Amino acid sequence: MQLIVLWDIDHTLIDNAGVSKEIYAAAFSALAGRVPAGPARTEGRTDRLIMREMFIRHSLPEPSWPALEAALAQAGEERLAELRKRGTALPGVRDALKAASTRDGWVSSVLTGNITANADVKLSAFGLDSLLDLAVGAFGADAEQRPDLVGVARERAQRLRGVKGDVPVVLVGDTPRDVEAALATGSGIVAVASGIHSSEELAAAGATTVLADLSDTSSLVRILESFSAR
Repeated sequence: MQLIVLWDIDHTLIDNAGVSKEIYAAAFSALAGRVPAGPARTEGRTDRLIMREMFIRHSLPEPSWPALEAALAQAGEERLAELRKRGTALPGVRDALKAASTRDGWVSSVLTGNITANADVKLSAFGLDSLLDLAVGAFGADAEQRPDLVGVARERAQRLRGVKGDVPVVLVGDTPRDVEAALATGSGIVAVASGIHSSEELAAAGATTVLADLSDTSSLVRILESFSAR
């Protein structure tokens, strides 16, 4: 059975311990010449939308996307050591990714609002990058809205890995936006209450499978197998 599994990063695979918001603040400061009045509003948004909202909130013109992406990448690279020091991979994540990466016929990658460079920073900080097929992932520079990233990942899996067009896709994420992206694209969803959203909030968003975390590898694999068999 073939399956495309797409994992969110922040608060699903890792706890960034606030470093992510510091990256957005540093990128904003580099381009605006001033510190932001408040933290970035993230919660499953793509980097394009996060940065646009920061500039709108401060009544400043939005810089070009290449300038924003470069500032984000520099800020992320500069905080790799700090992320390693303060952050952590979440419980069970390493075993979960290993299990998915070794399943015959499965493609296991990411669907994240982070730009590629910062996704690499966050995953490599905890040695998770080698457990994912990142070439077929979808990242924050690929689209503004999270549902559109699903098609990006599917196309890359077809083109680069020969996956058929009707292979099921399942998202694993911690926010209502992950759930909404799955529902909008006919994908499966495994919601994980490892971020700021409760199990009840994720269920209210439409998730029928909600886990407290990813610590039970065998149970998670069985759940993912159920999607591949549909």
